[in-house]
Amino acid sequence: MSITPEKRLTRAKISLMRNPKFALWSGILMVGRTYISKDIPTAATNGRDEFYGEDFIAKLNDKQLAFVVLHENLHKAYRHLFIWRRLFEENPMLTNAAADFVINLELKDMDPKGHVFEFPTLNGEKIGLVDEKYRGMNTKQVFDALKKEMQKQSGKGKKGDGDGNSSGGFGSNLKGFDEHDWEGAQELTEAEQKEVEREIDTALRTGQIAHQRLNGTGAGGMSRELGDLLEPQHDWKELLREFVTATCAAKDASSWRRVNRRFIGNDVYMPTLIGERVGEIVVGVDTSGSIGNRELNAFLSEVKAVCEAVRPERIRLYYWDHSVASEEVYEVSDMDSLVANTKPKGGGGTDGACLMRLLNEKKIVPQAILQFTDGYVGDWGSEWPAPVLWCITTDVVSPNGKTIKVEVE
Repeated sequence: MSITPEKRLTRAKISLMRNPKFALWSGILMVGRTYISKDIPTAATNGRDEFYGEDFIAKLNDKQLAFVVLHENLHKAYRHLFIWRRLFEENPMLTNAAADFVINLELKDMDPKGHVFEFPTLNGEKIGLVDEKYRGMNTKQVFDALKKEMQKQSGKGKKGDGDGNSSGGFGSNLKGFDEHDWEGAQELTEAEQKEVEREIDTALRTGQIAHQRLNGTGAGGMSRELGDLLEPQHDWKELLREFVTATCAAKDASSWRRVNRRFIGNDVYMPTLIGERVGEIVVGVDTSGSIGNRELNAFLSEVKAVCEAVRPERIRLYYWDHSVASEEVYEVSDMDSLVANTKPKGGGGTDGACLMRLLNEKKIVPQAILQFTDGYVGDWGSEWPAPVLWCITTDVVSPNGKTIKVEVE
């Protein structure tokens, strides 16, 4: 007697949940509902529920089915269909491919010898996107890399070429084996999305406890993307002020590297006190088209709070999008009126490195740099002249400097 598709899926999930190697994902496998239908071409998730095509899974052996099941559940675990909505709106093909590249590399590492699962095949050929050059990247970073490659091949260099199908055959190499139900995710109400987020968070933390109990206290190869989701949340305003205070606050230490000029005229040579005053702070504010008034107000109010906390001798405030749109300089006596007097400018595309280039060109070396953005910056820059803190409203993590997530009310 042949086993039904429903029983095969149930058996695949139970097998994964009972395996200590995959204990981390045991809770996620129980989130949402599972649907099987002949109308579904392959497999998909809306971020909460899973959908499997009856004909598709009939072609898979048990190891391949286990792979597909865990693949869909990692999309759920990483909240891909909620976190990366903006990327999908820019280019669906690249977003789908980027998420799959991240997941499939992790699946490859989880079971390199194929004891539990293996990549699905079609006509004897392995299907599924995997490439070592994307190792260690999150979905946004892979998306950016794919976008640059697509623009290079097409020679257009334009932002968001629709679904990518007009990019000189580039998209033919980026077809995964599953679908991503972005429309279904969008149909979930805000309350439903919050509930899914709560369920996933609980499932991951429960799985983490089970994993540590069965495998020890180590991270067990936990990805950066998952580590960010499980990281205890802190007040972003506290973290911002801590960074500025630690970077800029005066220290009661002296140094002979620079002689204190105040005493040279009297032929007295004394060391300079390190940090005897807080110097300049550079503040960069993203004013590209994706930044709204709420984000801008949150950024500026926090800049004022930082000024009050450390009282720097000068604030250089820059508004930028694809280039630096304006510079405003505030001395100590002007800082109380910063929010009232500032005049934001911008509204175009986004290049996160444009401020870095300007600072290096003008040889401006502040004590700290604060960059406020939504994280969709294209180029992050790599040669910042001072410690940089990225204050980002999304779950994007900068590849350089430090990153905190800004909660905008």
